[in-house]
Amino acid sequence: MPAPLQKIQTNQALPDSADAVVIGGGIVGAFAAYYLARRGLKVALLEKGRVGAEQSSRNWGWCRQQNRDARELPIATKSLELWERFAADTGEDTGFRRCGLLYLSNDDAELDAWARWGTFARSAGVTTHMLDSAQASEHGRASGRIWKGGVFSPSDGTADPSRAAPAVARAIMALGGSVHQHCAARGIETTAGRLTAVVTEKGTIRTPVAVMAGGAWASSFCRQLHVRFPQASIRSSILSVSGAGELPNALHTAHVSVTRRGDGGYTLAISGRGRVDPTPQQIRFTAQFLPMFLRRWRSLAPGSAEGWRCGHETLARWRLDAPTPMERMRVLDPAPDQSTIALTYRRACELLPSLAKSHITAAWAGYIDSTPDGVPGIGEIESVPGFILAAGFSGHGFGIAPGAGHMVASLVAGAEHLVDPSPYHPNRFQTAAWGKVADF
Repeated sequence: MPAPLQKIQTNQALPDSADAVVIGGGIVGAFAAYYLARRGLKVALLEKGRVGAEQSSRNWGWCRQQNRDARELPIATKSLELWERFAADTGEDTGFRRCGLLYLSNDDAELDAWARWGTFARSAGVTTHMLDSAQASEHGRASGRIWKGGVFSPSDGTADPSRAAPAVARAIMALGGSVHQHCAARGIETTAGRLTAVVTEKGTIRTPVAVMAGGAWASSFCRQLHVRFPQASIRSSILSVSGAGELPNALHTAHVSVTRRGDGGYTLAISGRGRVDPTPQQIRFTAQFLPMFLRRWRSLAPGSAEGWRCGHETLARWRLDAPTPMERMRVLDPAPDQSTIALTYRRACELLPSLAKSHITAAWAGYIDSTPDGVPGIGEIESVPGFILAAGFSGHGFGIAPGAGHMVASLVAGAEHLVDPSPYHPNRFQTAAWGKVADF
């Protein structure tokens, strides 16, 4: 079975014009369109398939500050506030709750790293508690093990990937914006170098602003505009189970992680583990991604032709008056790696004995798109005024989507930002590729 996802009804008629068009109906694109609509702009959100059907519904659902890279911590903190405020402002339910995140370990080096991060985080006003052996073992009593230590971050939480993006899409329409499923954006039109329209398979929308929030498709779209955006994707496989009994709401260990789902079941995954499916785009950007791959090589394994088949990392150029790769692959739905699924379930049952009574309800894979430094690219592309990038979220996009969407809306409106946008600007990819790789 595929990853669960709510179905929603969206607009049929395409507007002739809009103040802004957002390309990509994942969680980042949805929040960008939502905050644009809240500012009173006429906004259209375009999705080639179903809203939230790619990585936005295939992730763990964690919304965390804990262990964030210093560059992402401010936007992570603000995003937690915005998740809560969204529910209060709209009445929509994304499943968000501050249930706290639990990290357990028997590795001294890992515990030391968490302690160092905690010292930094507390200086930034983040609440995080180091746990000694007795505390960690009590928090992790479902494992029946003695733990050397751990971390509990009580102000962090989770949201429900199966309903978050659809909930935000409904809120956009309630504010007067339009949402269009099964409507791929093929490209843009410019006048005197400035963006003036977005061309879709169903017609052209006149607009001075387009936001590219297309996830794993972003780099191939940017290539059509002669914009170089280094991006690579990892195929990650996870599963869900039911009948597991009561377990921690959100638990991470080095061997396996467990997250309670909105339906009462649990998502199981191995953090960082994935397959590298070779694609033309990955070959093109190999040099830029060497630092990241060298850092993560223990978690990654060679993949298959799945990525080549999907077409999201093509180097091909396409015409605006003919079907594009996005129309041939409406939803990226790669095959899960069955060996990873089996290993994940076995490790989870070893960690939490009550899982032995559970049964697997679904297993799926998704492409996690990343930048060379593991920090997203958010900002206007200088060579194409009016074209704003919001992509490369490197597995962190779900949790920080509200903050990213708010940042995009502030960029478009020329308004004050909640956090400094400069660390995210895509200009950094035009210089050295060997910068600091984010902690994952």
